[in-house]
Amino acid sequence: MTQPIDVPREHLRTALSLATCGVPVLPLRAGKIPFGNCRRCADNACGGRPTMKTPGPCTCPAPCHGWAAATTDPDVINSGIWRRAWLRASAVAYHPGGAGLTVVDLDNADAIAWARTNLPATQTVPTTRGEHWLYLGAMQSANAVRPGVDIKSNMAYARWLGFGTGTMTVLPDAVCALAVKPAPIPTAPQSVTGPAPAGGGACPHRTPTYLARGLAMAEQRITQASSGVHNAVYSTFLAVLSKHGRCGCLTDAHVARLFTAAQTKGETVQHCTDAWANARFSLGL
Repeated sequence: MTQPIDVPREHLRTALSLATCGVPVLPLRAGKIPFGNCRRCADNACGGRPTMKTPGPCTCPAPCHGWAAATTDPDVINSGIWRRAWLRASAVAYHPGGAGLTVVDLDNADAIAWARTNLPATQTVPTTRGEHWLYLGAMQSANAVRPGVDIKSNMAYARWLGFGTGTMTVLPDAVCALAVKPAPIPTAPQSVTGPAPAGGGACPHRTPTYLARGLAMAEQRITQASSGVHNAVYSTFLAVLSKHGRCGCLTDAHVARLFTAAQTKGETVQHCTDAWANARFSLGL
């Protein structure tokens, strides 16, 4: 005779197993949403987490504050107050950004078809209505980046639905660019830039010729973009920062050149600033 599955215990076992792999987990209640804050944390009476940008400093033992409560600590996951939550849980969730992952949540067949045409193949997990595509690397989360497409990574949670199939691919520029919001065309370029990273240490690229050639190629890549200008600007910023963002090569004057090139293609200062900030965030700068 087949024994019935004890769902609450199964959720707890799954959570503990994921935690040993470095995946921060939390319980979800009916409706696939986190448990509400306890009375001590209601209305951020506990001090909350600073505008929900990072986990902590709330030390409440309960799974409060949604995604920010996700943890890999087995003592917390298996504690009495969390066990009571697991008894009422309908699913296990995890914090993708905390595990260094990004989930592209595809809600329907049209979204899946779009992804298969426009995104690199990667590890894929079936969902109730569509698929989760998992990429190695964290970024900002964003909802409705396209019809039926959400991005879940930092400051977000996703339901755990298994390991899926396929080999995980490193987070591509095409996914990062989805989180960059388009902006209206400006009337003229403005002399506003994002800050150059501080950098530090010896730089293997710090020769005038190498840096000048790299910046010229970056400007050319932006100004010659015939379509997809938003993506071209973001991917160019990302490429420049990946080479020179940590070594101190870039100055504010260099950044201003890139912003000016982007604005000549119709990008606003705000879009340039957002794209620069998103690129720095993606690289941890």
